[in-house]
Amino acid sequence: MLFSCSQFNPSISLLTIQEDGGWSAPKSAMIGGAGVNNAGEPPFEIRGFSLGNLIVIGGILITVLSFAEYLSDGGSEGLNISGLGFVYGIPVILAGAALKYAEIEPVPCYTTPEADAIFEDKGTEIIKKIKQDVTRHRYGDEAHLDTTVKKLGLVVPGKAYPQLKELRQDRDENGELAFTMVWQSLDTPYKMWADEKRRSKYETFFGPNVGADVVKIDAEQRLVGIRLTTGGKKVAAVAAPASEATV
Repeated sequence: MLFSCSQFNPSISLLTIQEDGGWSAPKSAMIGGAGVNNAGEPPFEIRGFSLGNLIVIGGILITVLSFAEYLSDGGSEGLNISGLGFVYGIPVILAGAALKYAEIEPVPCYTTPEADAIFEDKGTEIIKKIKQDVTRHRYGDEAHLDTTVKKLGLVVPGKAYPQLKELRQDRDENGELAFTMVWQSLDTPYKMWADEKRRSKYETFFGPNVGADVVKIDAEQRLVGIRLTTGGKKVAAVAAPASEATV
């Protein structure tokens, strides 16, 4: 049976890319206008609910309560609390709607109790940070891990970003963690994902100490996965010399 592996974690989990092409956690969140940092993120991590929905509902409540108070006052003159509600309620609703428009839903993570135990025991720091980052609402990005697919050369110029759809956790035949990120890639062809030089780059980019495979999940729906396996890089099979080949 599969379970969702989203977990609450109150710590900041923003991810940035190092100059050498790997992942690193930022030292701080730089706050910009409207309480959003320069990476398009809120200044704190939000899990389990949509910030956009919360703000919209808050704005509606302010407006409705203000309107109810206005009617109960019988149209009394002067600026009272109901008037302030009208002043602030509508802008709050609009702000929430704008945030909702820029919102990316968290992706589901499919796992088993055995895979959860292996994840906790053998999951690398980068794998754990990726899981933490994409299983929460994000704001202002093109897609989950949009900088990742761009850095890896998986975005066709002028086309849409591949969309991360789910995570999968499993135990491989060697008892290692198999962590698969599944994208819907409508515009980026599979051969770009599976190019051997790029596959080798995945091991460095998401490393250290991981191997990487590209898995064709569903050709009709254009689903492709990058499967990371703990325990070190994949060792390419080397063909035996002709003189040593078995006849």
